[in-house]
Amino acid sequence: MAREIIELECTECGRRNYTTTKNTHKKREKLELNKFCKQCRKHTKHKEVK
Repeated sequence: MAREIIELECTECGRRNYTTTKNTHKKREKLELNKFCKQCRKHTKHKEVK
């Protein structure tokens, strides 16, 4: 299967808040998105972790 389930972790507090899917055949680098962290109560960068 080309799509893989990944978790997104907040770069400030380290909490894993979100899950999403990624096409591993097209995107090999790690995903990084701006998302709202409930723990920090603000928008922060979230990086992909396995």
